[in-house]
Amino acid sequence: MTAPATGPAGPRSVDRALEILDAVADAPRPVPAKTLARELGCALSTVYHLLGPLTARGHLIRTPEGYAPGPRVPALHQAFRSHLQIGPGIGELLLRVRREAGAEAYFTTYHDGRITVIDTTAPAAGPEPWTPGIERRAHATAHGKALLAALPRTARRRYLDDHGMPRLTERTITTGDRFEAELARVRAQGLAVSVGEADPAYTCLAVTLPDRPRAGVVQAVSVAVPTRTFRRRQGELRSVVRRAAAGRL
Repeated sequence: MTAPATGPAGPRSVDRALEILDAVADAPRPVPAKTLARELGCALSTVYHLLGPLTARGHLIRTPEGYAPGPRVPALHQAFRSHLQIGPGIGELLLRVRREAGAEAYFTTYHDGRITVIDTTAPAAGPEPWTPGIERRAHATAHGKALLAALPRTARRRYLDDHGMPRLTERTITTGDRFEAELARVRAQGLAVSVGEADPAYTCLAVTLPDRPRAGVVQAVSVAVPTRTFRRRQGELRSVVRRAAAGRL
C-alpha cells in the first residue's frame, strides 16, 4: 500500500485543509476559491475537493463573494475557552479595564508552549494591531513579555527557540541577553510595557493575573494605545492594569 503524501505537519490533504482555514480566517473579506488556489500554490480542483467537507461540517460557508468562516467556529472557540476554564468574568473584566483606561483591552494566555490572544474589547473591523488568535510577536508585545516573564527559564527559552525573535521595528529586542534583562525589569515592576516594539504606531501595557492560576497556564490582561499618546497617559494606564491584576476594578 502506498503511504499518503505528507507535509510538514502531517498528511498533505490535512495540511492543505488547515492552510485554507487559516487563509480564510486571516482575510478581511470572503475569499474566492481561485484566490485560495493561487495563495496556496495548488490546483483549483484540489481547493474545491477540500472546500467540500469544510463547508459541509460548518467550518466555512460559501457566499457570493467567496468563502468565509462558518457557524462551527464559535463553538470551537467556546470549547477552547472551556478547556482553559475561562469563564464570563474575563469579558466583564475587560470591559471594566476598557472603561477605566479609555483604551481597548485584551486577554492573553500561555498554554502548552503557545501564546494566544483569547479575547478583546476591540471591534473586529477596527485598526487595532492585536486580534484573537495565536500571537506570533510575543517577544515584542507587553502581553508576551508579561507571560514569558512568569515562566520558568527553561520553558521561556524553549518558547523563544521555537518562535524566534525577529526584528519588527527599530525598537524590537532581538537578543536573548537584552530580553532576559527586560523580563527581569518586568518581574521587578510587576508590569510589562512595549513602546512601539511590535507596531510603531502602538504601545501596550500588560500584567499577569495571579488570582486565576491553572497548571501550565498563565494569563494576562493588557491595554493598547497609540504610541503618540502614551507619554501623557502612562501613569494612568499603569494604575488601571495594576488594579486589574489586584482585583480592584
